[in-house]
Amino acid sequence: MIDLVMARWQMGMSLAFHIVFAAIGIALPFLMCVAEWLWIKTGDDVYHELAKRWSKGAAILFAVGAVSGTVLSFELGLLWPGFMKWAGEIIGLPFALEGFAFFTEAIFLGIYLYGWKLVPKLAHLTAGIVVAVSGALSGLFVVLANGWMNTPTGFRLVDGKPTDIDPLAAMLNPAGIPEAVHMLIACYAATAFLMAGIHAFMLLKDKANVFHRRALAIALTTGSIMSIIQPVSGDVLAQMVAHLQPVKLAAMEAHYETRSGAPLLLGGIPDDEQGKVIGAIEIPYGLSILAYHNPNAIVNGLKEFPKEHWPPVAVVHYCFQVMVACGTIMMLVSIWAGAVFAKTRKLPDSPLFLRTLIWTAPLGFLAIETGWMVTEIGRQPWVVHAIMYTKDAVTPMTGLAVSFTMFSLLYLFLGAIVAWLIYRQIAKSPIITEQSDAHS
Repeated sequence: MIDLVMARWQMGMSLAFHIVFAAIGIALPFLMCVAEWLWIKTGDDVYHELAKRWSKGAAILFAVGAVSGTVLSFELGLLWPGFMKWAGEIIGLPFALEGFAFFTEAIFLGIYLYGWKLVPKLAHLTAGIVVAVSGALSGLFVVLANGWMNTPTGFRLVDGKPTDIDPLAAMLNPAGIPEAVHMLIACYAATAFLMAGIHAFMLLKDKANVFHRRALAIALTTGSIMSIIQPVSGDVLAQMVAHLQPVKLAAMEAHYETRSGAPLLLGGIPDDEQGKVIGAIEIPYGLSILAYHNPNAIVNGLKEFPKEHWPPVAVVHYCFQVMVACGTIMMLVSIWAGAVFAKTRKLPDSPLFLRTLIWTAPLGFLAIETGWMVTEIGRQPWVVHAIMYTKDAVTPMTGLAVSFTMFSLLYLFLGAIVAWLIYRQIAKSPIITEQSDAHS
C-alpha cells in the first residue's frame, strides 16, 4: 500500500511539474507567431523584438519540458509496468505520433531561433507556425491517450485480456477529443494570461513603454478569446462525463442522492458518512442542465455505485470547484477588457485593471493543475476505467521514497533554473517609448 501511494505521489508530482512547461510550450509559440506576423504586416520593429523575446522563452521552456517529459516516459514503465504491459499495444499509436510531433517541433524551433537572417520572412514565419502546430499536436496525442484511460475502446476483452485491438479506434475514443480541445484551449488561456500579467506588471512601472503595451495587447486578446470560449468546451466535456463516467460527475459535484432536477453546488464540505454536503450554495436544476441540458433530467448520485468504486469525493469536489472558479474569474476579466475596448477602442491600462491582471496571471495554471486532478483522481480506483484497478498496475518494487525524494529535488533544481532564466529575460526587456501607442 505504501508503494502504491508513493508511486502515485511521484507520478503526480512529475505530471504537475511537466504540465506547466508543456502548456507554455504549446501556447507561447502561437504568441510569437502572432507577433512576427504583425511585424511583417506593419513593419513595426517592436513586434520583431517581441517575437524574438518570446521565442527565447519558448526555447528555454521547450528544453525543460523535454527533460521532464523524458522522465515521465521512464516512469510509465518503471512505476506502472502492469498498465504498460496490458495497455501498451493499445495506446502505443498516440505516443508514437507524439514523438514524431516532438521531433518536428525541435527541428523547426532550431530553424526559427537561428534563421532570422538566413531565410526569407515568410519562410521564417512558416517555421514558427510549424513549431506552434507541432506543439499543439504533441499535447493532442498525449491527451488522446489519457482519454482512452477514461473511456477505453478499440479492443475486445476476453478472459481479462485485450483482443482484436484497433489502435486507431482506441486513439479516437469518446473522451479523447473533448478532453484534448478543453486542454488546448486551457493552455492558450493560461499562458496568455500569464504573459499578460507579466507585461501588466512592467507597464505599471513604465506605462509609456510601447514594447510592453504591444505584448499586453497580443496576450490579453488571446487570453480573453480563449477564456470566453472555454466554457463551451467544458460543457461538451461535462456531458461526456455524465454519460460515460457518471460516478466521476457525482464526485465532482458531491452529488450523493439520485434525483431529477439536480441542483448545482457551489462550495460546501462533502460528508461521505452522512451522504450530504454541508454549507453549499445550491443553484436549482443546475446540475441537470449542465449534464444533460434538461432541467428535469435524472442525475445518478454516488449511492448508486459501490462505495469501493467512489473516488476521494472531497478532493475531486474541491479541485473541480477551484478549476471552475479560476476559469470564471478569467472570463469575467476578459469581459471587462472587452467592454473597455468596445467603449474606448484602446487597450485597457488603468492601474486597477493592470493590478487585476497581475493577480489573475497564475489562475490559468491553477485551473490546469486542479482540472487534471479532477480527471485523474476522479477516475480512481481505476487506472483504466472499469477494467483495471490502479493497485494492479503499480510496480512491485520497494524503496520508492528514495526515488520520490531524488526526483523532487531534480524538479526543484530545474524549476529554480527556469525561474532565473525567465527573470533575466524579463529584467532585460527593452525600453521603447519614442513610438506612438496609437496602434495599441
